Amino acid sequence: MIPRPVSNPPNPWSTAEVVYLEEPPPDAKLEVYEDHTRQILAHNDSPDVGFTWSVNPYRGCFHGCSYCYARPTHEYLSFGAGTDFERKIVVKPHAPELLREAFERKSWRGEPLVFSGVTDCYQPLEASYRLTRGCLEVCAEYKNPVGVITKAPLIERDLDVLARLRAVTDVSVTISIPFWDVNKARAIEPYVATPQRRIHIIEKLAQAGLEVGVNVAPLIPGLNDEDVVRILAAARAAGARHAGTVFLRLPGPVKQVFEERLRASMPLRAERVLHRIRDSQGGKLYDSRFGARGKATGEYGAAIRALFDQTCARLGFNEEAEDAEPADAEPPRSTFERPPKRGRQLNLL
Repeated sequence: MIPRPVSNPPNPWSTAEVVYLEEPPPDAKLEVYEDHTRQILAHNDSPDVGFTWSVNPYRGCFHGCSYCYARPTHEYLSFGAGTDFERKIVVKPHAPELLREAFERKSWRGEPLVFSGVTDCYQPLEASYRLTRGCLEVCAEYKNPVGVITKAPLIERDLDVLARLRAVTDVSVTISIPFWDVNKARAIEPYVATPQRRIHIIEKLAQAGLEVGVNVAPLIPGLNDEDVVRILAAARAAGARHAGTVFLRLPGPVKQVFEERLRASMPLRAERVLHRIRDSQGGKLYDSRFGARGKATGEYGAAIRALFDQTCARLGFNEEAEDAEPADAEPPRSTFERPPKRGRQLNLL
């Protein structure tokens, strides 16, 4: 794979920018930083996100997906949202210990936790740091329900922990597969396993008895809408039970990163894709309003969504959710339970 040059949109939080003159910019090498924050739980109150609590052991992501909506969060660290986001990775080395401390607080009620809300919890550094695995082990110890979203085959390493979780609480895994064509996938998400390899992840997790689904996201009109049916069919055949999708989100500097890499890798197709995105976003590349972001509008956007919904219905996706209790029913009681500590007297009743 030909390495891309270092490229970051201007960081509004930075007082200076490095400009390379005369000589070509260097290739970006991986740099790892440690975050010794005392908090590990992230709370979400956005109506556009389907979960309330998440754990992010890493900030930045080696996968390098040009569409990643989390890129602007790197600017808060005085890094760039482009190459920096992919090669200056921040790890939280005490994530499992911090999660245990959070579970011991009286305020924690055992709500479901999602790994991760921002970057992939199974990106390559997890192979050595094992922070996601450590956090999942804590969740199993406390019987706390879990959802995992990832693109990485590394999750297969933790089948034993996921099985322990399944024995004591609810656990589900969602594998993100926005493309079927390998060349398009390599251009837009260059350091991720191939789509076909990700289908094998679904198969392996399903064979282990886990609830697993597929996320065909983001939907990019003019680029991967033609892949939707093949992805859903392959995922269902591999054992996926639920499916979801989100329209492309390009907040802040993500627009520049995405457009730059789209034009570099697909120069003949780029203008058509950008035109289709604007058609599906009211004439803009991104609509940031709550309730609008992550959704397509207009005739083309509606057609993509209809294709997704009809294919899901035909293949039998999400049937469990449709058969679930009404929304006004009492929420199920949490399985969360604090294990007894040594020397702590147990309750008689």
